[in-house]
Parts: sequence; C-alpha cells; structure tokens
Amino acid sequence: MKSSYRLIVCVVILAAAGMGASRLFSRERPAQAAQKSATAAAPAQGDIDRGRYLVENVAMCEECHTPRDAGGNLDESRRLQGAPIWIVPVHPMTNWSNRAPALAGLPGFTLDQAERILEKGIGPNGLPIQPPMHVYHMTHADAQAITAYLRSLPGAYPQQ
Repeated sequence: MKSSYRLIVCVVILAAAGMGASRLFSRERPAQAAQKSATAAAPAQGDIDRGRYLVENVAMCEECHTPRDAGGNLDESRRLQGAPIWIVPVHPMTNWSNRAPALAGLPGFTLDQAERILEKGIGPNGLPIQPPMHVYHMTHADAQAITAYLRSLPGAYPQQ
C-alpha cells in the first residue's frame, strides 16, 4: 500500500509539473504569435531612425562597408554596398578579411544571421567574424534597430 501511495503522489507531482511547464513555455496563443511576427516584419520608424544613428554614429559602418573614390573619400553613390578593406594589419594575420560585405538591404543575410553577427560576433557560417570587423556584443534591441535600418536601404544605388 505504501509503494502504491508513493507512485500516485509521484504521478500527481509529475503531472502538475508538466502542466506548469507547458503553461510557462506556451504563454502566447497562435493568433498572438502570428500578430507578433507580422509586427516584426514592419519595423517602426523609431527603430529605423535609431538603427541609422547606431550605423552612422556609433558603429561607423560606412568606414569599411562603403567604397572609396580615388581621393580616399567615401563614395556616397555606393553607400554601404560593400568595399575592399583599405586598412592592413600591423602583423600578418591569416584570417584578415580583404572585403567588407554589402550591408544596404542586407543581401545574403537573414535577420537572425545579421542579429547574431551584431550580438555575438558569429558569422552566417557559424564561425567568428573575421578581423578587421569588430565584435560589438550589442543588445538585441540595438541589433534589431540596425537590421531594420539596413533593410530599409535600397540594395543598389543609382550611379551618379
């Protein structure tokens, strides 16, 4: 009798724990989840503006990801379209990147990949990003704002 009582108590405890865990992990109804993903697809103008500020004034992405003209000045007609790396390491480095990828429109990157680069410094291939790219360890909100801004840019600019 004693062992059957223990078995019943254990089953009740496990059932209660399972129900609590399922409620904990499924707080959203499917309709709420769909609405959340729909709003994530259309970022607010405030997120885009914050992303622009972070790209232009904090991370300074244009310095490497925008080509330069013959005088060494940024070519604004090809803003954030990717560029050859113009700086060289002080000591030889085998993993130094020779080209900064295009960022305008986020071509070739999923949102998750772009956010993982900004938050953790992990590239789309699962490996750490190559120098001279900085590892920023940004907050998720900042990474989302940056990706919203970059996605809002045209993938190609008209040549002037």
